[in-house]
Amino acid sequence: MELSVVIVSYNVSAFLRNALQSVIYSARGTVHEITVVDNDSSDDSAAMVRKEFPAVRLIVSERNEGFAAACNRGILASSGNFILILNPDTVTGPDAIARALEFMRTHPDAGAAGGHMTDGHGRFLPESKRGFPSPLASAFRFTGLCRLFPRSAVFNAYYLGNRPENETCRADILTGAFMLIRREALNKTGLFDASFFMYGEDIDLSWRIRKTGYFNYYLHDVSVTHFKGSSSVQNREEAVSHFWDAMVIFAEKHLKRGWHMPVRAAVSLFKGISLTRLRVAGMVKK
Repeated sequence: MELSVVIVSYNVSAFLRNALQSVIYSARGTVHEITVVDNDSSDDSAAMVRKEFPAVRLIVSERNEGFAAACNRGILASSGNFILILNPDTVTGPDAIARALEFMRTHPDAGAAGGHMTDGHGRFLPESKRGFPSPLASAFRFTGLCRLFPRSAVFNAYYLGNRPENETCRADILTGAFMLIRREALNKTGLFDASFFMYGEDIDLSWRIRKTGYFNYYLHDVSVTHFKGSSSVQNREEAVSHFWDAMVIFAEKHLKRGWHMPVRAAVSLFKGISLTRLRVAGMVKK
């Protein structure tokens, strides 16, 4: 088996249908398997997959165990030489799979590869290629300096601003919305860290792949549309909490101990601001 596609889904039946249709077409001509791990959805996601995509393996969880843990369930059930982690709110370009696989075959140093991602309006998503989220790079990102100097290798190191979006390049960090992983690399790094419930697990795995000696690549000619936040929008406050908490987990795993307390303090501040803005916005809407 050359390719295993793993999709974790939670209450996004319509998006999931489109994702499956597009990835099945994109993977045509490739010996592949597709696994959907449903995280205890309350909509008709599981029933839809059973009815409309009988060839797709469906794993239904009894509870929402988070993205990382559900990905691991799908990976453990798979057998492909390459594993594509794919969000259910994506549309894979017609030639995306073929191009990504060809790159991986011809670049044995590649542990993982991601694509050129755009949102539903065709705008480039900068998280398609990212550098290591050092404290300084993260500070420039969250204070907005990266937007003031979008092409700077210093002020926008978080999004590799000095690397053009229309050129393939190495990237420390890839997004789990579309992440093609070499199984040999995954065998060395281990699976996703399930302590990340939602957000951060792709950053953590990307960096562990780099630390084993492989490289991660951003592929400019692999097109994917990502309709961001379809699952997280269902509970924004919870999603915001998971987002900031993931940064603490990552920092304590990968940064020197002296950074742990400063990162915790900064995360606490930004998390509080984010949650306050959400609550105020909710009050205004009411």
